[in-house]
Amino acid sequence: MIAALLFALFIVLMLLGVPIGVALAIGGGAAIALANLATQSFGLLAVPQNFYAGLSKYPLLAIPMFVLVGSIFDRSGVAQRLVNFAIAIVGRGPGMLPLVAIAVAMFLGGISGSGPATAAAVGSVMIAAMARAGYPGAYSASVVGAAAATDILIPPSVAFIVYSVMVPGASVPALFAAGMVPGVLAGLALIVPAVWLARRHGMGAAEAKLSRPAFWPALKDASWGLAAPVLILGGMRAGWFTPTEAAVVAVFYGLFVGMAVHRTIGVRDLFPILREAAETSAVIMVVVALAGIFAYALSTLSVIDPITQAIVNSGLGEWGVMALVVLVLIVAGMFLDGISIFLIFVPLLLPLVQAYRWDPVWFGVILTLLVALGQFTPPMAVNLMVSCRIAGVRMESTIPWVLWLLLAMGLAMLLVIVFPPLALWLPQRLGY
Repeated sequence: MIAALLFALFIVLMLLGVPIGVALAIGGGAAIALANLATQSFGLLAVPQNFYAGLSKYPLLAIPMFVLVGSIFDRSGVAQRLVNFAIAIVGRGPGMLPLVAIAVAMFLGGISGSGPATAAAVGSVMIAAMARAGYPGAYSASVVGAAAATDILIPPSVAFIVYSVMVPGASVPALFAAGMVPGVLAGLALIVPAVWLARRHGMGAAEAKLSRPAFWPALKDASWGLAAPVLILGGMRAGWFTPTEAAVVAVFYGLFVGMAVHRTIGVRDLFPILREAAETSAVIMVVVALAGIFAYALSTLSVIDPITQAIVNSGLGEWGVMALVVLVLIVAGMFLDGISIFLIFVPLLLPLVQAYRWDPVWFGVILTLLVALGQFTPPMAVNLMVSCRIAGVRMESTIPWVLWLLLAMGLAMLLVIVFPPLALWLPQRLGY
């Protein structure tokens, strides 16, 4: 009875528009209070204790830093220089600018790991350039929003950090390594329909008339941005610093590039950059802390075990259960942000991972791919919201283009499900 109230209260609060973190905390807190009344105990101290426990995890320190990295590189002019370098490589022609947008977004994923930040950085450069070349705004917004979704797969990734603190046996370095191949695969999958749609509908007719940047000057301008992922990921692999320390190194590197090299960031720009990163980080961390109360209520009330047994004994089989998980999370991704999906569903799904002996690292990549799909699936598509705002179009107008991109990334996800070595080969090779 109390378990049913827990979920009912949470769903009702969500429908009423209550913020996700507050809904999780109220639902979990109410369930804990009722359980204490039923047993005539005084365990309400579990609420503040689990609020604190949700935050007191060392890997979470990396989240504010990587969010700050995204804000710094967004304003440092690195995206524009990477775009020029990519155009110098692939040249001009129908479908080439969408290819460049996807490639640059994937590369920026190796710096910040934040989808909305990359959508803003790439969108501010590419959407205007694509408009000048004759691409419709809705198409450009769709491509940028989808491309930015690869950033939570390509390390470093905020989503992987959150998953690692919730799942035993899934370390941050292993998840970072596991996300590399699926992230690149997802990006390549997006390029195919993006280029095909552009050429089929005759977009970018004016693109060939634009000048192509010279290769060597473009490479020189982009070199500082190109070195960032090498420093971050190479430093972690070499053992110079942990993922959390890597985030701090990335912040100082980004400030050096923006303030001393490109001189696009001044002292006056630091306050708005820090404020923007602090606001974004605070939202994430508060939701993580409040979700700890909900997770404690689930475990204390023994809600998870009966649900797990019911699913395992349902006769669906291993692949049927996986299909059910994919379907549920795709629907959830249409309405919830990625961090909330992890915080709500990972405690419920972890027993299934253990029951079917799925590799927790592989399963984390699958969940992250599903979250990536949700980032550009209307109606609550955070990346698409950013790119649509930059392009000045309504989200509904992107649906004819977004569906093709969703199908492409969905096929990439299916390959990772059917062939787990796509995710597990690299971490095993690196000894994680």
